[in-house]
Parts: sequence; structure tokens; C-alpha cells
Amino acid sequence: MAKHPSEEPARLDANTQSDAVRLARGWLALGVLALALAGIFAILLVLARSPGLAWLFPTQGFFRTALVVHVDQSILIWFLAFAGVLWGLAPGTHPTFSRFGLAAAAIGCILVAASPFLGASTKELNNYVPVLDAPVFFWALGLFALGILIQVLTYLGGALPKVRLTDPITVGVATAAIATLIAAGSLLWSWLDIEQAGNGMSYELLFWGPGHILQFVYTQIMLVAWIWLARDLGRPLALPVHWLSALLILGALPVLAAPVIHAIYPVGTGEARLAFTTLMQFGNGLAAVPLGLLVGIALLSSQMRRDHQKLPQARALAASWTLFAAGGILAVFISGVNTIIPAHYHGSIVGVTLALMGLTYHLLPTLGLGRPTGWMARSQPWIYGGGQLLHIGGLAVSGAMGIQRKTAGAAQGLDTWQAKASMGVMGIGGLLAVIGGVLFVLVVLRAFTDRPRTDGQSSTVR
Repeated sequence: MAKHPSEEPARLDANTQSDAVRLARGWLALGVLALALAGIFAILLVLARSPGLAWLFPTQGFFRTALVVHVDQSILIWFLAFAGVLWGLAPGTHPTFSRFGLAAAAIGCILVAASPFLGASTKELNNYVPVLDAPVFFWALGLFALGILIQVLTYLGGALPKVRLTDPITVGVATAAIATLIAAGSLLWSWLDIEQAGNGMSYELLFWGPGHILQFVYTQIMLVAWIWLARDLGRPLALPVHWLSALLILGALPVLAAPVIHAIYPVGTGEARLAFTTLMQFGNGLAAVPLGLLVGIALLSSQMRRDHQKLPQARALAASWTLFAAGGILAVFISGVNTIIPAHYHGSIVGVTLALMGLTYHLLPTLGLGRPTGWMARSQPWIYGGGQLLHIGGLAVSGAMGIQRKTAGAAQGLDTWQAKASMGVMGIGGLLAVIGGVLFVLVVLRAFTDRPRTDGQSSTVR
């Protein structure tokens, strides 16, 4: 019987020359380093919000500094570094330029984490890319952005012409690269607008447009991971490859409106803010909703391959889908500036993270690293995903009680046992999620150290 067209294997990893593989490993190592650094600061954040321990952090200053570094490492740097892996594996990407991009991005990542200890103390908790208002922090962000831009341009120059509609994996990776380039253009446009207005720098306005565009980038790479993992587990999505590719293109098309928004509305106007908000609200689900339904059907299918060696990938996919769906549902209940907002975006963002964790497990052998088997790899998605479900559940209930976001310690106003209980659940879930994140880092670290032997027998990560 002829093979269904959606069962054709992905060709993104066709670029398996030694230089490309080494650089892909470098980009993966950078992303995992960012997650590890984010986890350190996450521990401090959870402790700062947990009843009974908040007295250790009597001021908002420490909490806010940790929050800035945690968000930038766990979202901006981790997601874009992983995208660098995907762009690097595409046939046609030039290793020499990718090497320069990786070096710049790595220095930037390390400096972001070190900046609080190098004098960066003024916090700006703006949305999407919060900052520490100090030169060292902006040098750090600038170096990381330069490295990603080099990798994007290297990919677009060599690999983009090879993209075919018969491979939705490469289509999704290409749309993520184009959206990243548009986000960079939006950042430049916003900066020029703010400078021309002469009213001083507003980081909220600076990152508002590009921050919204980056959400499309993150969603696209998550959808790539979903499609790829479903194929790997023997249950490709029940849609021909051309339609999957069309959906991924549709999911990225709204970002083309970004230059139009900038051209019509000055960056500081309410109209500009509303336009970007509306763009994300109604545009970022065009591909995610139908593909999410297809993934849900695949997960419930009795034909899903029950391969013991692939339990880490299967569980990561299931947990990713659950968290992303929960984040989407919570968005409906947002009203006011309370902790329902972080509950929503933690669900969505962790959904992306779990998808990339699952795809990491799949790619490790392709990158010449150890295969992720054993109890640690199998339990990690459940611990991380379950912890995050408790975390966002506690935040959501607290938000319904009026607890404000971006606060810690006494500033939270935990005056009732119900509020303390809900934030206690949040703290327990957060600590479980941190443990799950640590397990992921350990699994990947073991994969780097336990590489297959030259006799052809693969090592495993226990």
C-alpha cells in the first residue's frame, strides 16, 4: 500500500556534515545553559513568593532582578538558541558564519546572567523582554541578538531556497526565521520612533511590537516540534503534507502586518499597542488551533507507537499539548493586572518549552550524542509538566482572589488562608517544575558525555 504523503520523513536534519553537527550541538548546549541559568533564578523566585519563606526576600528589588534574568534566559535565549539548532541543521546553512553567531550569542547569554553582579540593578519589568537598565545588560542582549541575527541570515541565504511544501518541518523552520527577521526590523523601527519622539526611552514601547512578533516565532517552532514528534512516534498528523505546510504558512502570515502597523501608527500610541495585541490574539492561533486539534487526536489514538525507548518524547509531547491548551484556556479569564496573566503565559510558554525538550530527546542521537533512556529521561516530562500545572493552577486561583502580578513577599497581600493555600500550591508546583528542569539539564549533560562508541553501539542516558 502506498505511504500516506504526511508520513514522509522530515529532511531538516539532512545537513549532517561534521561541522554542521558540531555547531548544532553548540547551539543546543547554549540553549540548555540558558535553561540551567534560568532554573537557578527560578528557585529564588519561587522561594520569594512562597508563604513562610517570603521573609527571606523583604524587598522587591531582589525579586525583580531575578525575574528579569529568569524570563530572558528561559524564554528569549532558550527558544531562539533552540531555533539556532534547527536553522543550523538545514542543508545549505554555512558553518563558518554560524560559528560567529554562536560565539556572540553565547557571550551574550553569559553576560545576561552575570549582569546583576556587574552593577546592573535598575529593573524595568516591561513585557516580553524585561531589562536591567545598565550598559552591561544591553551589551549582553545586543551580543545575543547579533548572534541570532547572523544565524538567521546564514540560514536564509543558504537553506531557504531548498524549502519545499512537501516537507512541513522545513516550512515551519523557514517561517520562524522570517518572523525573527521581521521582529528585528520591528525593534529597529520602534527604537527610531522613540528616539525621534524625544520623550526618553520607554522599554515597554521598545519591545511591544517585536515582543508580539516573537510570540509567532515561538509558536512556529513549537508546531514544528509537535509535527516532528508525532511522526517520530509513528502517528503523523492526519493531514497531507501540503496542507500541514499551508497551515504553518498561514500561522506566520500575520507577522507581515507588522511593517504596516509601524507605518500607520507611531510606536507610542494606544492604536499601535492595540494593533499588535489584536494581531497576536487573532493571528497566533491560526495554525496552533487546528494543528493542536490534530495533535490531540494523535495523542488519543490507539495507533500511537508504544515504544519504551521513546517514552521521553511521547510524554513531552503530551505534556506540551496539555500545558499549551491550559494556557490558552486561562487567557479567556484574564481581567485586570493579577496573577491569572502569568498563569496564562506560563502555560503557553511551558508548552513551547516541553515541545522543544521532546524534540531535543529525539535529536540527541542525530547530533552524535547519547540516547535519552532510563528513569530520569522518562520521568522528567511528567515532573516538569505536572509541576507547571500546579504552578499555573495556584497562580490562576490567586489571581481570581485579586493577588497582583510581579509582586513578592509582603507586597502580595496574602491576608487569607485561601490566598496562602493557593500560593502554596504555586510554590510546590514551581519547585517540582524546577526539579523537572534540572532533570532535563542532567539528561542532556549525560547525553553530551555518554556519546556512542566507535564500535557502533550507542550509549544511553540513565
